[in-house]
Amino acid sequence: MTNAAYIHIPFCHHICHYCDFNKVFMKNQPVEQYLKCLDEEMGMAERNGGYKSIFVGGGTPTSLDAQQLFLLVESIGQRLPLLPDAEYTFEANPGDLTLEKMRILKEGGVNRLSIGVQSFNDAHLKRIGRTHTKKDVLRTLHDAEKAGFDNLSIDLIYGLPEQTTDDAVDTVKQAVALGLPHYSAYSLIIEPKTVFYNLMVKGKLPLPKEEAEAEMYEAVMQEMAAGGLYQYEISNFARPGFESRHNLTYWNNEEYYGFGAGAHGYVKGQRYANFGPLKKYMEPINEGRWPRITSQQTTKQEQMEEEMFLGLRKTEGVSISAFENKYSENPLCFFKEAVEEMTGRGLLEIREDFIRLTHKGKFLGNEVFQSFLIQPEI
Repeated sequence: MTNAAYIHIPFCHHICHYCDFNKVFMKNQPVEQYLKCLDEEMGMAERNGGYKSIFVGGGTPTSLDAQQLFLLVESIGQRLPLLPDAEYTFEANPGDLTLEKMRILKEGGVNRLSIGVQSFNDAHLKRIGRTHTKKDVLRTLHDAEKAGFDNLSIDLIYGLPEQTTDDAVDTVKQAVALGLPHYSAYSLIIEPKTVFYNLMVKGKLPLPKEEAEAEMYEAVMQEMAAGGLYQYEISNFARPGFESRHNLTYWNNEEYYGFGAGAHGYVKGQRYANFGPLKKYMEPINEGRWPRITSQQTTKQEQMEEEMFLGLRKTEGVSISAFENKYSENPLCFFKEAVEEMTGRGLLEIREDFIRLTHKGKFLGNEVFQSFLIQPEI
C-alpha cells in the first residue's frame, strides 16, 4: 500500500543561484488554476487507510499567499487523510513564512517545518542568491515556536563559493546552538542550467577545493555529534525520534505518490515523473488523465540495486535479512563483486546483519552506490 506522498509547489518569488528544481517565478502565474489541478490529481490516487507521511516541497510552498495556502492545506486534508501519528511537513523560506501562514499550516494539521536556512553568514547568503538574513531565520524560528511547532528542521549547505572550513564550522555551531531536533547539511552541487553553472563554465565561481570540502563535511559531523545529534543518514542529523519519516520512505525504497508539476513517484513497482511545465502538467488533468511524462515498471534487479544504493545512505545500512525476505536473494551473494571490492577498499563494512558505509565510505558514497549499478541482468 502506498501511504506516503510528496507534493510539489513550483512557485518562487526569487530563484536561487544553485537551484535546479522545477520552479517558476510567482508573478503572473496561474496559481489558483494549478492548485485546482493539484487537487484533481490527488483525487485520482487510490484511497488507502491514511498517509503516514506527507511532504510539501518546491519551489517554495510558502510563497503562496495566506488564502492560497489555506486552499492548498484544505485540499490536502480532504484528499489525503492522515494516520493519527503521521508526519506532515512543509518546506519554508525564512523570508516569506509569516506568523499568519504558520497558523494556517498548524490548523491544517501540518506538524513539521523544514526551513531553508543554508547559512548563518549574511555575505554567503547574498552570494548564493538567498534573500533572507540571519535575523530573518531567528525571527522565523521564534514565530514557529509561537505558532506551536516543535518539530523543526533546517537545511544547511557547505562548500559555498569563497567559504572556508572556519566559515562552515561557524554556521554549524550557530545552528546546533539553537537546539532544534533535526538538521540537514548538504555539500553544494553545481547543476546545469543554474546561475552557478554558467559562472563555473566561465571560470568565475571560486569554489573550495575538494580537500577543503571534505574537511567541512568532517567538521559538520563532529559538531553535530558534539551537539547530541545522531547522523542517521549521510547528510541528516536528528535527536532520537525526530528522524524524517518521509525521507526514510525514500531511503527504505518504499513506495510514495508524487503530485504536482515535475514531481516523481513510485507506485506498484512503477517509477514515474510528471510533466514539469505548468501548461503541460495541467492539460491532461483537465482531460481526466494522469499528468505523467514517463512511467516505467522496475525489474526485480533494478529494485534490488535501488535497495542497496538508497539503503546505504542510512548510517545503519542495509539489513541482509530484510533484503532476503523482500527479494529472496542474499545481497552478499548477488552483489558479491561490489561488496568485496568496496569492503577491500575500506569503504563498506559488514556488521552483524548490516552492510553499511564506513566513516571513510561516507566521503566516497557516490562511488560506492555506483558499484551496485553494474550487475548482470538476472
